[in-house]
Amino acid sequence: MAKNEDSQDSLTIRSMTRAEADLIVDWAANEGWNPGLGDADCFYPVDRAGFLIGLLDGKPIASISVPNYDDNFGFLGFYIVHPDFRGKGYGLQIWKAGMAHLGERTVGLDGVVDQQANYEKSGFKLAHRNIRYGGKVELDRGEVEGVHHLSKFKLDDIVAYDRAFFNAPRGNFVTCWLNPAKRKSKVLEVDGKITGYGVIRPCRKGYKIGPLFADDEIGADSLMRALAAEADDGEIFIDPPEPNKAAIALAERYGLKPVFETARMYKGEAPDLPLTRTFGITTFELG
Repeated sequence: MAKNEDSQDSLTIRSMTRAEADLIVDWAANEGWNPGLGDADCFYPVDRAGFLIGLLDGKPIASISVPNYDDNFGFLGFYIVHPDFRGKGYGLQIWKAGMAHLGERTVGLDGVVDQQANYEKSGFKLAHRNIRYGGKVELDRGEVEGVHHLSKFKLDDIVAYDRAFFNAPRGNFVTCWLNPAKRKSKVLEVDGKITGYGVIRPCRKGYKIGPLFADDEIGADSLMRALAAEADDGEIFIDPPEPNKAAIALAERYGLKPVFETARMYKGEAPDLPLTRTFGITTFELG
């Protein structure tokens, strides 16, 4: 139990239950972050002890997720204080508890831009921006050459391809993320080799593509068309890293417009990830 610096009230901070994980996804939706409908199913098992909730008189008022992927890397997200309790020091309390859980690991986050200065005070440094693009994509439906349904491939092979794009092993997460009952996945194959894959999922508003990884821009374009065809004419959102100019061009080529942005920041040594092959990050919440 932690004592609020500006109040006599006490904030209880503990690992959240699975039901409380759904609650903070609702909070994220209220903040305009537009999470996917089944995201918590895959987020929560990564590190159950790393999903923290702060309670005041038994009522949830603050949250932070700090899952440790391994001994060297963790990711910070869902840092939210209920609007009725902001400005009272509760956010700092749960932040400190989250950072304690992460320990000495390198930590990544995708933070809203207006909080960037606060993150810098805690030792985070800007790596790049992610620009969310959104809108409706109009294209001809049909098969896209080289792009196949997930069922053609072994999950272990897709997990192996994904490994280059993240700073830690995340095989269990990727396997969950590829659940065909919750999301549609497409895999690009050239000469019998996986050269890209992407996932589209329904969100509170429209559909979100993430990740979209490909060895080159042509492959990314093929995956984009195949994934967009799964959106039932709804709005589509994708989060390309700003340094990848080909990814930005891809989003704009299909008529998508910038709607939001985050600051990808790291505390500790920033990983050397293949941004030129990253056309859409997986999630803002877990990296």
